[in-house]
Amino acid sequence: MSLETSTSNQAQPRDLREPADRLSATSKDDDQLPSDKEHEVEKSDGEHTPPTDDTDIEKHATSDLPPSAPPEIDLNLVVFDGPDDPGNPLNWPVGKRIAITLSMGMMTFVVTFSSSIFATALQPVAEEFDIGETVATLGVALFLLGFVLGPIAFGPASEVFGRRIPLFSGYIVFAIFQIPVAVAQNVETIMICRFIGGFAASAPLAVVGGSLADIWGPLERAYAICVFAANAFSGPVAGPIIGGFVVQSHLGWRWTQWLTLIMAALFGSIGLFVIPETSAARILQTRAKRLRYETKNWALHAKADENRITVRTILTVYLIRPFVMLAQEPILALVTAYMSFLYGVLYLLFEAYPIEYHEIRGWSLGVSALPFCAFLVGIAGGTALMAYSTATNFKRAYIKHGKAVPEERLPPMIICAVILPIALFWFAWTSQKHISWVPSVIATGFLGGSLLVTFWQGINYLIVWSPLRF
Repeated sequence: MSLETSTSNQAQPRDLREPADRLSATSKDDDQLPSDKEHEVEKSDGEHTPPTDDTDIEKHATSDLPPSAPPEIDLNLVVFDGPDDPGNPLNWPVGKRIAITLSMGMMTFVVTFSSSIFATALQPVAEEFDIGETVATLGVALFLLGFVLGPIAFGPASEVFGRRIPLFSGYIVFAIFQIPVAVAQNVETIMICRFIGGFAASAPLAVVGGSLADIWGPLERAYAICVFAANAFSGPVAGPIIGGFVVQSHLGWRWTQWLTLIMAALFGSIGLFVIPETSAARILQTRAKRLRYETKNWALHAKADENRITVRTILTVYLIRPFVMLAQEPILALVTAYMSFLYGVLYLLFEAYPIEYHEIRGWSLGVSALPFCAFLVGIAGGTALMAYSTATNFKRAYIKHGKAVPEERLPPMIICAVILPIALFWFAWTSQKHISWVPSVIATGFLGGSLLVTFWQGINYLIVWSPLRF
């Protein structure tokens, strides 16, 4: 953003200085206009004498113009230098935005991977610490509880401090807390650290959606959400596949945590170099801070600097308002309840599949998780369906109405909501030892696709749903 020295030796942002110059010129012209009294001669009956020459005509027309009050402009407000400002995240090169999207997707994959890989370690953990497998299941349940509570902190933090700080602070804490679980000598350490790890692991889930909205427009964002959704669902499915072979190998169950730490370090390091701050408000705050030191004009500020963050604001806007909306908006409450049910079904399958293929069919622990590969195929198909729906129905409606139409997200969701119970019944009906494993694996593919599409189309619907666009 270029600056120009004014008569008061203070630098002003260029895009705000130019309107001020125009207003100054207008005010000078207004000062030179003759008053109305010099152009009008009143008749006795109250009518004006019409102008008789060209000068009088011009003056008469000018006198009829209504007075205009110049709008108040804050010359010290730092904004983007027009719609094409390269500093605006929406104007970043496409390749850069794709790299950011993929990197955030892989970070999401790692945290969701960690949520389910511990499910393969339940039996050895129960045997080592002399507890029941039901108690050992708390290692998964507490991690998911952290998933639920974490966004309450990381969501507001991403609005106040920008996206990058909450994203990486939570991600680093998540990675660190894999170590205590891997070296734990008692079950209490495992449970406490799994909860803290889950709480911190929710940072990508809470922040990435907002970051994608920062860098992509309404249509492109839908494709980016497909990438995010595929990684968010592939992670927990890949956990049992890899974890099963790790646990039954000579490495043992503790290496499920070491492996998670290695993956977190790898993709986190890539993210540190690839992912910049994407919040436009935070970028402008940083720019204003830099300009204050460069120009010594300490009045320069961004719009976000005008908002005073207090405990009351955090409580009312970020913590209480979501629950108020949940109580006041039946659509929001119903869609949220349904998506919660779907996510619960996903994690119930992680408990059901070892019973079906390991206990009933007698497959080894690693092989018994391979049917989840069909789940991944279903996820790929569901992602393609969402992308196709975006490129056709959603795009046509957007062009026609000039805005995103949330109802266009519903047709794929409705179709897959019908397929889901059919696939669940199909899997349960064929989960018997005397029936071939093939039908149940085919049902798994339909489960993966229907769960993904139903869940994430619900998310997409809420994203563009009017009451939430505040």
